[in-house]
Amino acid sequence: MNWAIGDIQGCFDNFQALLKKIEFDPKKDKLWLVGDLVNRGPKSLEVLEYLYEIKESCKIVLGNHDISLIAAYYGLKKANPTILPILESKNAKKLIDWLRGLPFMHLDYKLGYVMAHAGIAPQFDIGMAIYYNNLLQKELSGPNAKEWLKKMLKKQTTKFHPNSDIIEEERYALSSFIAMRFCYADGTLDFKQKGSPFKLKNKELYPWFDCPHRKKLDLKVVFGHWSTLGFLNREDILALDTGCVWGKELSAFDLENNKLVQISC
Repeated sequence: MNWAIGDIQGCFDNFQALLKKIEFDPKKDKLWLVGDLVNRGPKSLEVLEYLYEIKESCKIVLGNHDISLIAAYYGLKKANPTILPILESKNAKKLIDWLRGLPFMHLDYKLGYVMAHAGIAPQFDIGMAIYYNNLLQKELSGPNAKEWLKKMLKKQTTKFHPNSDIIEEERYALSSFIAMRFCYADGTLDFKQKGSPFKLKNKELYPWFDCPHRKKLDLKVVFGHWSTLGFLNREDILALDTGCVWGKELSAFDLENNKLVQISC
């Protein structure tokens, strides 16, 4: 079975309870994890150590909190108490190097799904998404990752301009993969609004997946990142961040049988 699971954010005990409930067997099942493995929850180190052990049974994409952890490791961001155990661990380098090698997007044409932490930018078709995922992954896993990440975190880019400065293109791609929620009709991203799209007062904003000029994808997008959106299953999207770290639920979805399993957190 292929189980897609929402943002864990260091909630190791809840994660283990969910795996028990779905009877996960790493020898025959696969986990699709939408990112934000760490931060805020009490056991981020335990989450990473466990996933590293079963990494051959996982398809994982990086989220904004995972990038923040890598940045903190490089001294580019201040560490908070929930990720300090990772940075102080004897396995810190091994775990960070493993994270640096993970992608921002995973797709499976046979199953008909593509996964990214925040989603796929409305201005990207699947070929563009693949191209920029490969570009970002190469930079983050490379020898100059610290310098590159420093440039990426300097600011967010809200609009994609093809053939512009490569740093701007990479900033836009990174921001869209790990941080987007809302956009304007022309696809320009808005990173300020974080609430529920069902209570949106600004009528000029759209959830990225409802952008009027969103490019057509032939794959269903699996994503997390948006706890105020919660679980949403449509023909074109599957949203799985159900706010575990905020005391709500942690969700698993059987991608082959369209079955939702949740535990209360």
